[in-house]
Amino acid sequence: MHRYAPAAAAALILAGFTAPALAETAYRAAVLRVDKAGAMPISRLDLPPADLGFAGGQLGNDDNATTGAFMGQIFTTEQVAATPETAGEALEKLLGAGVEWVVVLADAPTTLALADQAGERALIFNAGSSADSLRGQDCRANMLHLAPSDQMLADALAQYLAWKRWDEWVLIYGSHPEDQDLAGAYRKAATKFGLSIVAEKVYEDTGGARRTDSGHIQVQKQMPVFTQGFPAHDVVVSADQAGVFADWLPWHTWDPRPVAGSAGLKPVSWHPAHEAWGGTQFHTRFEKLAGRAARPEDYNTWMALRVIGEGASRTSGGDRAAVEAFIRSEEFGLAAFKGQGLNFRDWDGQLRQPVLLVTDNVVASVSPQEEFLHQTSQLDTLGIDRPETGCKF
Repeated sequence: MHRYAPAAAAALILAGFTAPALAETAYRAAVLRVDKAGAMPISRLDLPPADLGFAGGQLGNDDNATTGAFMGQIFTTEQVAATPETAGEALEKLLGAGVEWVVVLADAPTTLALADQAGERALIFNAGSSADSLRGQDCRANMLHLAPSDQMLADALAQYLAWKRWDEWVLIYGSHPEDQDLAGAYRKAATKFGLSIVAEKVYEDTGGARRTDSGHIQVQKQMPVFTQGFPAHDVVVSADQAGVFADWLPWHTWDPRPVAGSAGLKPVSWHPAHEAWGGTQFHTRFEKLAGRAARPEDYNTWMALRVIGEGASRTSGGDRAAVEAFIRSEEFGLAAFKGQGLNFRDWDGQLRQPVLLVTDNVVASVSPQEEFLHQTSQLDTLGIDRPETGCKF
């Protein structure tokens, strides 16, 4: 009888039979970007586009909608730009409108405050802050992290430098708290992988202009003097989250040494030159949508929306608790153009993921490096592992 089933189905269609429509289930998300006033970046090429993060969210929502159309699922994503002063009010409006999934692009203190404000009313996706504190003492049960942590980024670079046998570092870090936190991550990474920091120096932010007509003339004279007198070393590692000085280090150090960290060879979640594992497909679709190259904030936000879509496609009924339970489970895997399915660490909510090591125009390498092994997941060689975590949900 089974061999005639297709013909019988065709006859029913010809007779005017139609299957009942699927009941529609709505998933309401938002991207909340908190723009903080600050100094201009060193290079005009680093000026943030007006749709930073929002374009990645739009692509993620579009991808969800494509899959959801076959399952009776409707995805909507609101885009809200706020300041630190208005972020709380903006979040409250979103929650009041029934939004249960909020992607946050903000610094660590603002992200933490928004997570506390949301409480059990929404799941917060941290797509902007790399602060280890949000994965440690300030972790929250209602927060997942798409952005790699400082420790993941530092470990990714340290693994590559260890592979190169560039074992002796000079560490230069800025005077802002986030710079010092990143410097701490590099110290831990050096110890973890058997490397040595032979000297450290702080670059004080005096509040002067980062971009002036004579900027390059001043730097050409000042930076070699600033980097003079270090012991023998293989590489200069910079920790400059605030974007004050690191871009001026390459080609200006006293000794002819490569620069890595916040300039030179940089560890990032995404880069326009990444083509492996289908990355070109992502770039093509994003550039058609936004008219520009994707930045890490766009990629992180896209991943957050796709996490929601993947969770929705594997559950039914639109229940946030059920979707979240699947997202956090071992069965979850996000295809994100990095060669393997990505999932979340259960001890701190961090998304496991490879880290790209990039220069201006190419991806030089991808960590974890194959020589570094782990008993559970090689991706857990990057960042804070289970025995080390300070997170207590």
